[in-house]
Amino acid sequence: MYKYLIFDIDGTIIDTEKAVIGSLQKLLKVETGMDYPADELSFVLGIPGSVALRQLNIADTDQACLKWNEYLKEFYNSIRVFPDLEEIIKYLHDLKIKTGIVTSKTKQELLDDFYPFGLHDYFDYIVCADDTTKHKPDPEPILKCLELAQASPAETIYIGDTSYDMQSAHHAGVDFALALWGTKDPNLNAKIKLSHPKELLDIVKTEIERVEGQLNDSYGQ
Repeated sequence: MYKYLIFDIDGTIIDTEKAVIGSLQKLLKVETGMDYPADELSFVLGIPGSVALRQLNIADTDQACLKWNEYLKEFYNSIRVFPDLEEIIKYLHDLKIKTGIVTSKTKQELLDDFYPFGLHDYFDYIVCADDTTKHKPDPEPILKCLELAQASPAETIYIGDTSYDMQSAHHAGVDFALALWGTKDPNLNAKIKLSHPKELLDIVKTEIERVEGQLNDSYGQ
């Protein structure tokens, strides 16, 4: 049914919740002297850091973002790839299934938080917060990725975990798949709800069969 998969990163490919919230709590304590409970900060998951800090009434968001990224390094040992996703992503790449990333991370955050896992080379296109003027829940980042891939919305599905991901996909005319392994809201409006990463293969089953058929034909010649 789909030929192109676009992934969110945080809460979809890697589990960064503890690191993001923990480092933000430290930043807010330093900047404001206040202790924020984790559940009051969960809204920041899935949106650019500068946007989140503005919503928290931090004046100098540029400097605050730099400090936040520094504090995040103290929590790197808590960041992990969700189970089985690495194998699935590599398998899709080996079959030449088109994949992309649309993330609210900046390029620097991508380098710091995601590149160490070595998965970036398995994606054909990556759109970061720096690459668009507007950000999720606006459709612009997904539309940018579709443009780069020369892919049609009808053949594309976006995999994410937050309402921002859902809204961005819907506004872009792209179906949305909810990663239940990372979401805080399993009731989000999704075309497909994924209980396990292996179910990603079912989404592109027809495309996998087509590619495998071509490979078999080439071996038979």
